[in-house]
Amino acid sequence: MDESPVDARRLLQHVRALVRRFAISERADVFCCGMTIAQAATLETLRMEGPLRMGELGKRLGITPSTLTRNLQRLLDTGYVKRQADGVDGRAAVVALTATGRRQADKLERQEESFAGEVLERIDPEHRAAVVARLADLLVAVRAATKSCCPEGAFDHLMTGFPPDERRRADAGREERSCDDVECRQR
Repeated sequence: MDESPVDARRLLQHVRALVRRFAISERADVFCCGMTIAQAATLETLRMEGPLRMGELGKRLGITPSTLTRNLQRLLDTGYVKRQADGVDGRAAVVALTATGRRQADKLERQEESFAGEVLERIDPEHRAAVVARLADLLVAVRAATKSCCPEGAFDHLMTGFPPDERRRADAGREERSCDDVECRQR
């Protein structure tokens, strides 16, 4: 590894701060809509992906079936989603947004895009494109580094819009690590 421990520590500090600040904003957006972040993530995923089988939705969200069931119940009760039998396999259930759910998901998306726009406005215009590009590089690198620790395919939908060659570039030449190799990941 060419990077110094100081650089790794700084990256970790910056990412933590960034994640926390965005999480605060996201919580505020979601709170005003009367739902949890997990419920908002469910709406967001269904908005981006369309109707999904329960198992696939849980996989995309990275949550267990029991957690998904609890999250969906409130969304079903509020009329944001509907559950129906899968047309291919009647034993399986498919979850889809209702019209009300679509409007709610669109509202959340507009709020989050507005916040991202406010953040970009505070960055020197000459550096905006580079900042966004470097964040994309960071996401690709994180995906590659967590490949062995995350459920297979769980977060692939987050890579939508990233050219396949960028994904391969991040994966190329990387040694796959086991979570057992990293003490802090045993949480």
